[in-house]
Amino acid sequence: MSAAESDGGPRVEVAVAVVEHDGKFLIGRREAPAALAGLWEFPGGKVELHETPAAAAVRECLEETGLSVRVVDSYPSVNHEYAHAAVRLHFFACAVVEPREPPPRFRWIAPNELGDYEFPPANAALIERLRGQSPPG
Repeated sequence: MSAAESDGGPRVEVAVAVVEHDGKFLIGRREAPAALAGLWEFPGGKVELHETPAAAAVRECLEETGLSVRVVDSYPSVNHEYAHAAVRLHFFACAVVEPREPPPRFRWIAPNELGDYEFPPANAALIERLRGQSPPG
């Protein structure tokens, strides 16, 4: 079985942009009909064929928020089994290239506010790390 597969079939590769600006993180609420609708997330999405996870994080952030970002570091990746899919999340610490206001479904929050929002279970270790302000790596 390859690293991109689980017992239930292929594992979806997902890139996540953990965007920090002025000491705050950018999060958005997942909208229906998306899986896990109503939960909060960092910008991101599926890695396309022949695309690196880092490039996907930058692309997805721009598509979802209109913000141009650059990857500055990475956090540990996570494999997670949801009822709807098996995923491998690649988390990247990102910096804003050109600050601008994100769309209404997104907001900037301080690290100590991350616990006030419900994120998908696969984000748990990252959220704890960010709340403790641990560096990437």
